[in-house]
This record gives sequence, structure tokens and C-alpha cells, in this order.
Amino acid sequence: MFPRRSVVIFACLVLLSALGLTLHRIEQGRPGYLGDLVKSKLKNKSQEQQKGKGVAKSGSEQSQVERCSRNVEWLASVDLTYPIHYAERDIVVRPSPNEKRESLTKVDETLFPQATVLLPNQNPLLDLDHCPPPLVLEIPDIPTTPVDGSQMHFGIATTMQRLEESTPYIVRWLHNTGAKLFVVVRKPEHGDSPTAPEMAIKQAKMRKQGMDVTLLPPMKEKEQYTETYFSLAKIMYTHRTEEASWFVLMDDDTFFPSMRALLAMLDKYDPAREYWIGAVSEQWWSVARYGMMAFGGAGIFLSRALAAVIDEVYDVCTTEMHPAAGGDERVMRCIYGHTETKLTNEPNLHQMDIFGDLSGVYESGRLPLSLHHWKGNTGYAVDLMSLVTDICGECFLQRWQFGDDTVLSNGYSIAVYLEGKLANGLDFSKAEETWGSHTVDESVNPGTAHSMSPSRPKLALGTQKIQYRLLESALVGGAVRQSYLRKGKEDTDEPDTLLVLYWRKDDGSVLHNSTQST
Repeated sequence: MFPRRSVVIFACLVLLSALGLTLHRIEQGRPGYLGDLVKSKLKNKSQEQQKGKGVAKSGSEQSQVERCSRNVEWLASVDLTYPIHYAERDIVVRPSPNEKRESLTKVDETLFPQATVLLPNQNPLLDLDHCPPPLVLEIPDIPTTPVDGSQMHFGIATTMQRLEESTPYIVRWLHNTGAKLFVVVRKPEHGDSPTAPEMAIKQAKMRKQGMDVTLLPPMKEKEQYTETYFSLAKIMYTHRTEEASWFVLMDDDTFFPSMRALLAMLDKYDPAREYWIGAVSEQWWSVARYGMMAFGGAGIFLSRALAAVIDEVYDVCTTEMHPAAGGDERVMRCIYGHTETKLTNEPNLHQMDIFGDLSGVYESGRLPLSLHHWKGNTGYAVDLMSLVTDICGECFLQRWQFGDDTVLSNGYSIAVYLEGKLANGLDFSKAEETWGSHTVDESVNPGTAHSMSPSRPKLALGTQKIQYRLLESALVGGAVRQSYLRKGKEDTDEPDTLLVLYWRKDDGSVLHNSTQST
């Protein structure tokens, strides 16, 4: 990509670098940008050397910072506008039996050193002036035994194209778990139904990826999607294994961040009893319209006992069903019409019917059991967001506070809080209400109080909070790399800033150099 900066600004950058200026700081809790630096020139140099705020290192830590070389050739594949500010840090995780996942864990150390300015076409072998030692984070013990999901049967109704799109996400949570997945492959709106050989090839490919998957055609040649969705309950029960205890209807864009956490939730319930487990919509408007039901995108969990009842009355329920009823609504009508079972609501399952900026959900410190609506141009690549769990176990979206202004929501963002928000006691037990919602006339529920409480008002980006969002993540050797980006602003010549974390498992070679409190 061609740079948008002028040659004059490039020259200024080189001159300022030669003078030894700090080219990236979080001043007064906000990232400095090129315009500020040019204006401040040398008069702030001594003050900058004595103070470190935001992502900058504190003075007491400068003695530990050394020069180092890094190969940043991988940046060529990332969409950035040069020059950029760049900083990186290694994180070593150390499992401990005494640790548990907290809503927010405080670390008495800043996260990043001063940043380096990268120019276009720069040598990919980068010399960094500020390379602190790895940051050691203690995490809860990671189980060494493989997860056993053999009691789980999952069902999806979709098309071949959508299944292809969803496979990289499904493999993240399903592979090597022993759980079974049944996929009913429908005819697309435009085009032909997949042939049996095509389905067999796709099934074989998914099984090679460690997924116990069975692809099936619809029960009837011509049926609505909602009929196919409801049929999943019968198909899964018909093909059940002896170990099967739970039957889960889901959408092709439902994502389960942790099979182990999902199984722990289900351990509270006896599958020999009739249980209908799920989550209502986060929007009270949807609950008021559709009723107290398990919304399909969050996952509909039927115990073995309840699945047996639905299998028995399936034909009756199908005959009775209103043709306009949705798939999850059909499940609700069948259960309410033929059993005394009521919904067991699990709020950490998420339909994700809220809209707009979902940062408040992903930065809440809460571990979701399911996520939905990540397909399309949403910016929520949940497979990459959760990749770090390969290193640190149940650490997806876990929060760490560094110093007095920076919070990492693992896999989603790094946020710098301004105006002393953290020091003044910003309540992190409450989710920041960044999302939008529909109101219901004459209801005391403002929209999401039943699902997202407790919450606090949204902060203004740029003046109260600076946010670096996950741009990409990748397995690099034995580490997971995360890149968090804040786009610059052309009208102020503020450059892009890229903050990179390398997560590694503890091999015993790193001394513990950070203290934590919770």
C-alpha cells in the first residue's frame, strides 16, 4: 500500500529519530501522534525520559530494557498504512494450581515498551531499542487430559457453501473432542442440491481434521429451512450413540469457545431428567415478541430424556406447527405443547442479538459459553480471537490490567483508559454498554437489562478511552502471535499503531518478573 504521508513528514521522522526523541508515547493516558511530536520537539525530551505512561515503560523498568532484533517480514501480509508505530512483547504463561480466572487481574507492570517507527520498504530485520524481558503471567492449571465430549451430539442445518465458510470455526471447538456433529445439507436458494459424492468428499475432509461429522440430506425432498432445523432433534436422536446425553441444535454461525467449559456447565444437570437449556435473546424486544424460549443461535440443549419425548411426538408436532414458525420457535411450541418442561436459562450462552459496537460484551471479562452472528463483515473473527487458548487454556477474553491505565481483553482488544478512569475506580464488574438495543413500549426493561446487567455507560473513544482491536493472530512456531491495531487519522497525520504480543508456554527458562493481585 502506498503511504499517505508526505516526503516532508518522512524527513521529520528521520530527523526526530536521530535526535533520540520518543516517537510513541501515551501522554496523559492517550497515544501521542506525529503532529503532537513535531509540535513538542525537544522541549519534552527530558520529561518524556523520566515518565512512562500508558503503553510506555516506567522509569524503574528502563534498566531491564535492551536492544534486540526482530524479523517483521510477516507485516507485508497485513493491511497497514506506513509509517506505523510498532511495539511488541513476549508473554510467558505459567500454570498454577492456586490461580483461578478472575474478572480482572492486576499486574504491577506496564505492558509495552516505547514504540519504534517503521517506514515503508524498511528492512524486515528490525532493530528495536526497547526490548523488555518476557512478561510472566500466572494462569489456572491447564488440564492435561483430553476433553471428552462423547456425550454431546450437535446438529446444524445449512448449505454446502455456508458449511465451507463455517468449517475453520467449527474445527476450533469440535476437533478431537469425541463429540458428534450431524449436518443436514440443504439445497441453496440458487443452484442445485449437493450430490452424494460431493457430500461424501466434504465429510471425509472434515473427519480428516479430527471432527466426527456426518453429512445428511433433508428428511423430505422439499421442506422449509425451519422444518429442517426442527428435524435435527429427530435426526440426532435416531443416530444417537450409547454415550449420548445432550443433543444440541445450533446455527452454522454458532461458536463455542470452550468445549470443556460447556461440559462443566452441563455437569450441573441430570440428562435423565427433562431439561431444555439455552438462552433468551439479549434484546428484551425479541423476548417480548417470541417468548421465553431458547434462541437457536446460542444453542438449544436437549437432555436425553427430553429428546426422547420430542422424538416420540415429532410427527404430531410437525403437523400442528404453524408454517411461519421459526426453527427455534418450533422446538419451543413442541416442548410447551407436549411436556411440562420449562426453559432453563444459561446467560453465558449468547444469541448476540445486540447490534452496533459489541466491545462491551467482549471486554466484560466474562467467558461466553457460546457466541453467534460472527459471519459476514462483523469484524469478529472468533477463530482467530480464540487462538490464544492453544497456549493459555481458558484465557479467551480474560482481562489483565497493566499499570494504572491499560487493560488487555485477551483476543479482542487492548484499551488505554484516560482521565484517570482506572485510578478513580471505574467499576470493571459492570460491562460497558457500547451496544445498541431496541426498547419495548411500556416496559421497565430499557432493552438488555435482563441479559447484560450489570452495565455502565459507554466511554467516548479518543477522549476517555483508546482502543487497539485485534487485527490478526497466528501460530508461529510454538507461540501464538496477536496483533492489535489502532488506525491513524489522516486529518491529523496520526499514524497507525500496531501492538504485538507473542504468547508462549513456560519452558522454565524465564524468571518471574511480574507481580499480580486480583
